Amino acid sequence: MEFRISKEMFLKALQRIQGIVEKRNTMPILSNALLEVQNDLLYITATDLEVGMKSSYPTKVIREGKITVSAKKLYEIVKELPDEEIWFTTKDNDWVEIICGKARFNIVGLSSDEFPYFPKIKEENFLVFKNEILADMIEKTSYAICYDETKYNLNGVFIKAFDENGGNVLKMVATDGHRLSVAQKNITGNITAELSKGVIFPKKGIFELKKMVEEEAGEIMLGFMDNSAVIKKGNTVVVMRLIDGEFPDYTKVIPVSNDRIVQLNRDKFLHSLKRMAILSSEKFKGVKIEVSTEQVIISSSNPELGEAREEIEVDYEGNSISARFNAKYLIDVLSVMEERDVELKLKDELSPVIMKAVETEEFLAVIMPMRL
Repeated sequence: MEFRISKEMFLKALQRIQGIVEKRNTMPILSNALLEVQNDLLYITATDLEVGMKSSYPTKVIREGKITVSAKKLYEIVKELPDEEIWFTTKDNDWVEIICGKARFNIVGLSSDEFPYFPKIKEENFLVFKNEILADMIEKTSYAICYDETKYNLNGVFIKAFDENGGNVLKMVATDGHRLSVAQKNITGNITAELSKGVIFPKKGIFELKKMVEEEAGEIMLGFMDNSAVIKKGNTVVVMRLIDGEFPDYTKVIPVSNDRIVQLNRDKFLHSLKRMAILSSEKFKGVKIEVSTEQVIISSSNPELGEAREEIEVDYEGNSISARFNAKYLIDVLSVMEERDVELKLKDELSPVIMKAVETEEFLAVIMPMRL
């Protein structure tokens, strides 16, 4: 095969697949990208058998064909080439020649015969979403994904759609056992059987989806086939294998009797927590929050470093209450909110706290306390 392509286009194409290529090298072919040229298009495919991506780019095709090449090495080579047209040619015994300006590379490829099959996509039952909706929901849930491989059913985001008050609602939920995050938005279109039952997107697939929705404005299409989710945007298709497991009933984790409600300015609360967290360490990472009439005292103490405290004026008139929380968990939640005021719903020092924006019901987080 033989084709010519601009450096800028080739670099963008190779950059997109770097997050998908298999790093552990269990099968050498999975660290390669499949390059195919036909009908003046270059198709680049990468997969780790869990998540696969295929994109197409305009190119000058001189001779059609396909080959697989190390995705990482090819990306590193193209990144350092001069800003000129790249000439890509395959030779006998699966070697590849890359010429750009006066630079010439000959690298070893692998036959495309061993590369895993990428499914053909049918677009009949796709749901269409606006980029901003998915971007916002992923932002508000992905920080709470569990990284403990033994809890494989929590290693992703649970996504479910349902009918509510005559309209369709999409919900995303993530938890690592210490905190829970729930985001929801109204959507249009018919709900597929998979979404009404609920599916778990793997964390790697979620982060690839996050990159896609943040790239440029537009719409994103979502469908399902053979226990996989299919995501299509523009010239790119991502297929990810869904996590095969039961997501726990998160509704049982959300407290119903937290009746001590404190309203705070999000910005003040966030920066105060960041200041107090400076003295927390791996061993003493908690901050203490003491709520009393019209003020909240946030403090941290660490025998190795010292102690700190700060007062914030608040809207509260109930009984005094104090609890200790992991500062990072609180900061993570506040960092993904845009609203001006935040609400803390407390019950007692040993019960989880609910955090949400005052003005909206579209997002809430539940955080377990630390022992005082």
